Amino acid sequence: MLCCSSAITLTRDDEMQEWIIADADADMRLDLWLARRAGAGSRSRASAWLERGKVFLNGRPAEPGEASLRVRPGLCVGVWIDRPGSAKAGDRAVRELKDLLRVVHEDAALVVVDKPAGLLVEPLPDREGQEVTVLDLLAGYFHHDVRARLFVVHRIDRDTSGLVLFARTSAARDELKEQFEQRAPLRVYQAVLEGTIHPLRGTWRDQLAWDAEKLRQRKAHATDARAKEAVAEYAVLEQFEQAALVEVSLVTGKRNQIRVQAGVRGHPLLGERQYRFGSPPEPPGVPHIGRQALHAWRLRFRHPSTGLPVTVTAEPPPDFAQLLATLRQRRRP
Repeated sequence: MLCCSSAITLTRDDEMQEWIIADADADMRLDLWLARRAGAGSRSRASAWLERGKVFLNGRPAEPGEASLRVRPGLCVGVWIDRPGSAKAGDRAVRELKDLLRVVHEDAALVVVDKPAGLLVEPLPDREGQEVTVLDLLAGYFHHDVRARLFVVHRIDRDTSGLVLFARTSAARDELKEQFEQRAPLRVYQAVLEGTIHPLRGTWRDQLAWDAEKLRQRKAHATDARAKEAVAEYAVLEQFEQAALVEVSLVTGKRNQIRVQAGVRGHPLLGERQYRFGSPPEPPGVPHIGRQALHAWRLRFRHPSTGLPVTVTAEPPPDFAQLLATLRQRRRP
């Protein structure tokens, strides 16, 4: 990223505003300069910008302790208010959670991570900064790379574990988004469903509509203006006494799709609380996982720069693996 050479410029895509320190401002504290010249409004807000990695000096991220730095003429000061992950719920929380995130694949155009259950991919609307998200953790991962830009390509539910794809340039984002719109990527999940599944393989095809008020999917008639087709292919990998390990490949990618489609067929995921559709509570003796038993384990797509296929996998996390081990143990005579 090149620093500005004029009084005020914007980087590509209007991401960072930059200033060159004038002679008249020489020897002013950085936080005071930010408060008076860069629109922070107060030194406390300027300090918050520094804490969250929003301020750059000659193209590098400024350190929080540089609030007292005396600025010199010619210094380039940049402020990136909307830097991904900068509006996070505290640096300490990010440091505590960073080891939970595993980067599976990384290059100049994209990054794929293995998301642990319990984390949102990105902040919910109007709740920016209230909890740490995968986007925050990735921003911390790329903290020292001033060129780092992160765009969410697709999402998985908070309590679903597994692979999530991010783009690192707007061009890569647009190319990958188009692939998903064309249903080209392969997205394979492992799920543990209640009951005995028949037939052993097949296709789920439903009309679903998102209820914005209740924040959940519902079954819909094809004539419903809000109805959208949801299609997935499944295959039973292992049948246990009261549950089954099922591989599900998404054809479409609707919100909560696998959870809904399994639930409407009377086989909700183990740990499912929302999409049970009248199914009774989990049978006694079935082990608990504490979340829906769903893991995004395989992803294949075309690389946005080379056009070559990229395939990544992520083994199920310990809670999912322990669930399977318990089910297998109970199956033995």
